[in-house]
Amino acid sequence: MAPVKLEGYEFFNKTLRAPKTILAPMVDQSELAWRILSRRYGADVCVTPMFHARLFSEGKKYREEQFSTNKEDRPLIVQFCANDPDILLSAAKLVENDCDAVDLNLGCPQHIAKRGHYGSFLQDEWELIAKMVSLLHKELAVPITVKIRCFPTVEKTIEYAKMIQNAGAQMLTVHGRLREQKGHNTGIADWDKIKAVKEALSIPVVANGNILYHDDIQRCLDYTGVDAVMTAEGSLYNPAIFSKDHKFPPLAIDLAQEYLDICKVEKTNGSSIKGHLFKILHSTLPHHTEMRARLGKAHVGKDGSLNEYAKILDELKALVLKDIEEQGEGEDVQGQADENGIRKYAYWRCQPYIRPKLPKDNGKNSEKVKGQEEKIDKKRESEALQEESNKKPKQEISGEQPKQDTVDTN
Repeated sequence: MAPVKLEGYEFFNKTLRAPKTILAPMVDQSELAWRILSRRYGADVCVTPMFHARLFSEGKKYREEQFSTNKEDRPLIVQFCANDPDILLSAAKLVENDCDAVDLNLGCPQHIAKRGHYGSFLQDEWELIAKMVSLLHKELAVPITVKIRCFPTVEKTIEYAKMIQNAGAQMLTVHGRLREQKGHNTGIADWDKIKAVKEALSIPVVANGNILYHDDIQRCLDYTGVDAVMTAEGSLYNPAIFSKDHKFPPLAIDLAQEYLDICKVEKTNGSSIKGHLFKILHSTLPHHTEMRARLGKAHVGKDGSLNEYAKILDELKALVLKDIEEQGEGEDVQGQADENGIRKYAYWRCQPYIRPKLPKDNGKNSEKVKGQEEKIDKKRESEALQEESNKKPKQEISGEQPKQDTVDTN
């Protein structure tokens, strides 16, 4: 007899174990090694990177390269982007025995998602969304969950969320930003809209956005009343952000080494490794620029070894420990917050990434900014097309994903 598929809060409490912290789906960056590290530091649930449903369902090589898990990697949610109900179901069927839920990405705001017709660029096609969610709700062995972005108005956002709930979604994650909020225009996530959605729905609601420090998790829970908080960028720069056991953020070099040690056991894509190390060490490397240059040139060995990375981290740690001994941590780096709430710590500790303000000419010329961002997106798309050129016919250009340096894709 097949097990009964749990729904709503029964699914949330029994299958997901009533989580409070969730690692977000991030292209090339919420891979197995990163999920292992995140769970060590308090992530209750993890979500895989976003997979393209058609590529996943049609290509064994794509599946083997993109998706890996193990028995300790639970609770786990696998996320797909899609624009066809049957293709989405086909892909989801391939993972239903290896995860606790399947999530539909309706939040990716990148130009490549617009071209591929998925993510947040489906948010006006409610009939299609309802068909995808409803089909998986009826046919899949595990629950279907959904991740969205907001509309400009609270009313439209609530209506959208209710439609998804009525279609069969058993949990909804709300990224409190608009589709247009990305890159330099990322801005602040709207917790008031998330709160309104939580109050309007009967299924579990998860908040996403504005998590820079561990304390922000509880602050978000209290303000919005949501059931759990998901973070993407916050965890990339401090994998221990989920942990309540640290008075100060940990040493960045220690977490970088811990992650690399996991990668020695769990085979990990070289671009993911390099991307993670640069983000963890983003506040450390400017003080040791020669190490930053070497890290940029490092590669996984032909035999799969990570010796180049290990040597760089060993040398960087010696330099950091020397600075700690000589400089110490004075009263001015004890986590004091400035007028914007940004805390000051010694450079060697994990710290959030704060996007620099646009120059005045860019700030006034929004079309120029938009054009620059579209050029970046098109460059990523070109790179992705090159990688996939041998996997599918040339005319099929919609099966691409944002590249790994796109953090907040959802």
